[in-house]
Amino acid sequence: MKAIRRFTVRPVLPEPLRPLNDLARNLRWSWHTETRDLFQSVDPEHWTASGGDPVRLLGSVPPARLAELAEDRRFLRRLTAVADDLHDYVTGERWYQTHTGELPAAVAYFSPEFGVTAALPQYSGGLGILAGDHLKAASDLGVPLIGVGLLYRHGYFRQSLSRDGWQQEHYPVLDPNELPVALLREADGTPAQVSLALPGGKQLHARIWLAQVGRVPLLMLDSDVEENDLGERGVTDRLYGGGSEHRLLQEMLLGIGGVRAVRTYCRLTGHAGPEVFHTNEGHAGFLGLERIAELCDQGLDFDAGLEAVRAGTVFTTHTPVPAGIDRFDRELVARHFGPDAELPRMDVGRILALGMETYPGGEPNLFNMAVMGLRLAQRANGVSLLHGQVSREMFSGLWPGFDPEEVPITSVTNGVHAPTWVAPEVFRLGARQIGAQRTEDALTVGGSDRWDAVGDIPDQDVWDLRRSLREQLVVEVRDRLRASWRQRGAGTAELGWIDGVLDPDVLTIGFARRVPSYKRLTLMLRDRDRLMDLLLHPERPIQIVVAGKAHPADDGGKRLVQELVRFADDPRVRHRIVFLPDYGMAMAQKLYPGCDIWLNNPLRPLEACGTSGMKAALNGCLNLSVLDGWWDEWFQPDFGWAIPTADGVGTDPDRRDDIEADALYELLEQRVTPRFYEHGQGGLPDRWIEMVRQTLTLLGPKVLAGRMVREYVERLYAPAAHAHRTMTPDVARELAEWKSRVRSEWHGVTVDHVETTAATTTAELGTTLGLRVHVGLGALGPDDVEIQAVSGRVDEEDRIADAATVPLKSVGGPDPEGRWVYEGPLSLDRTGPFGYTVRILPSHRLLASGAELGVVAVPSEDAVEEAGVLMR
Repeated sequence: MKAIRRFTVRPVLPEPLRPLNDLARNLRWSWHTETRDLFQSVDPEHWTASGGDPVRLLGSVPPARLAELAEDRRFLRRLTAVADDLHDYVTGERWYQTHTGELPAAVAYFSPEFGVTAALPQYSGGLGILAGDHLKAASDLGVPLIGVGLLYRHGYFRQSLSRDGWQQEHYPVLDPNELPVALLREADGTPAQVSLALPGGKQLHARIWLAQVGRVPLLMLDSDVEENDLGERGVTDRLYGGGSEHRLLQEMLLGIGGVRAVRTYCRLTGHAGPEVFHTNEGHAGFLGLERIAELCDQGLDFDAGLEAVRAGTVFTTHTPVPAGIDRFDRELVARHFGPDAELPRMDVGRILALGMETYPGGEPNLFNMAVMGLRLAQRANGVSLLHGQVSREMFSGLWPGFDPEEVPITSVTNGVHAPTWVAPEVFRLGARQIGAQRTEDALTVGGSDRWDAVGDIPDQDVWDLRRSLREQLVVEVRDRLRASWRQRGAGTAELGWIDGVLDPDVLTIGFARRVPSYKRLTLMLRDRDRLMDLLLHPERPIQIVVAGKAHPADDGGKRLVQELVRFADDPRVRHRIVFLPDYGMAMAQKLYPGCDIWLNNPLRPLEACGTSGMKAALNGCLNLSVLDGWWDEWFQPDFGWAIPTADGVGTDPDRRDDIEADALYELLEQRVTPRFYEHGQGGLPDRWIEMVRQTLTLLGPKVLAGRMVREYVERLYAPAAHAHRTMTPDVARELAEWKSRVRSEWHGVTVDHVETTAATTTAELGTTLGLRVHVGLGALGPDDVEIQAVSGRVDEEDRIADAATVPLKSVGGPDPEGRWVYEGPLSLDRTGPFGYTVRILPSHRLLASGAELGVVAVPSEDAVEEAGVLMR
């Protein structure tokens, strides 16, 4: 029979065990081994059954066992020690508190998904896992971050397989009362709420759930409340679910409702208000509109409010392709703003202008969330060096007249939260070498370029550790494979073969990620006979563990999954290659440490960063990857292999896949497997162990989320906080008026005449030439602009590469025709074809970049003819 109503019955813990509640409610347990060990000792059987979730565990432990523990002095001593450790962790000084410099009082970090722990399934893939790692690293460093997201009642889907290998989705209902979250409440005990106005006089209400991630509060908005109509209750039903209007409402709730939730949280708790707002992808971009509206209510106009908001906003883009960006019909957006909907006092035209694709090739009727995010943020970044370059090219239309390398988008390469992803056995090996505290500091705070202590670990210990982790993975894979086949309808009698799946002494390759087409799940199947030879080699076999989910609406991705599953079902190879459904954090934490090789073969340059290989590397797993994302930046032959790419212009996609698959097989056959199986005089694979050692020594410190968050603090948050403090209402008005004046008068800015002391088109290296430039400034003055000489090596079409810029100085006032004269030196510091030009940029003390306004003046053709060409 089906229950007509459901309750969550919470246990009443005996008084001595009350600290268990606090430990269960702070998600630090998800990366703190001592806390997890404590909960496991409460009841090992129920701990396993609960999936390692302390909240579920405490709801299932028999009262007799709790009474027994309340009298167990040894357990109570452990409980006190762990509870005291948590108290010290959340209240003591950490890196941020001892950092000198002008740091923000608080930072609000918005993301549509957060992967903190499998016990809080509010993530779909890399974006969410990155966001969860960002919160955890910020907590470890003591950064006063407030996370903001949505609480999805179905989370992301659970994946299973049909008998013929087709992906099937399930959406289990999540009861917040059974999750490690608590309602944020007003002083009188009633749940705190935020509301948004909808067209037609309706309202969207949302409660605020609080997840405590170490020191960092994570606020999650939930629209499934009684005050809402059925449609509005479903706004936060599924992550990335529903149609266009559904997604728009989710993103309005995240951005606008999220700012209101932050204000509510700070009012109720006394937490410092954020000086910096960080938008993780464009989904939360509407937060900037809410903040402009707040400032307009305080007396600023829209333009001044925009400048004040931009000063304290950081925008991170994660997508390398326009198709990955949320875009909405402009009429749909217009309907949800203005007098009859949200932000009623704000001009709808000004809102729409922020998201319009006003560049060549843009779609005039679409509202682009990433474009709005860039226009609302003074600081923006990609998530690897290569992705920063790709982003500057992709968004260069927003800064016409500037070369892509000058587009004001920098990069902060992603990192991963080591305590979450490093196997306890790896941590213990490090602790044995340098002590537990130093190991913990190295994995969290970071700061060193090398982990040289790894060099002192004996080869035998390294190899024993790797085999032990591989053995654990074999056990895990067999358990999961057996469960998967039962879901597919197989009986126990059919599954005896699973006991022989994988071998703890065989080279193990992992491949696990989302399954969009560009990640090429099935590239390894390109030549099936060759793959079979690798899997079944009599002396040097390989085995492969594959996992991944296709988006529910992506039938092409589902076909790739089915193709892989059908190959893995073949009785000839099913003991050597497996597909595990329902890839998530719990599986990943077993998979990364147990693999010897982490495979990644996306189409370059479509992997913005990719962090799974980082997690594997921290466990001594070597990377075998296309040079894309972070691997393009940090690859060295000392700790992995680069798969050559065939990404030349005009390469047929099928031909490209053939070439790159052939390169993959070649590497496995000729270089990877021989190195793994080639044993030295001591009976160990010495060269392989040395690569493991180099991976940990040189790559380990780079891939840390602690390094990433410290970069955000020092390079983006601190400058944004300084700009925010500088941007008083009067200063914001001044800057907005100046920008308006410059834009309206820029048509009068010209480079009229360029002279140089060069007599010929050749000169010697080290020569310094004099430049004299006549410019027209129209209604603007010298204080409004900077005149620059731009020089460097040139190509056949006279395009300047690796440009150097030198500001020129004004000499005297305007001539009778109103022209100004500027002079300066031009150093010929490079041999070969060399060229220069002159340009005029807007200049103001509060601009973060000369490209910020997206306007520039360059010489006319007449001025170019007079200037000549240098060094051809």
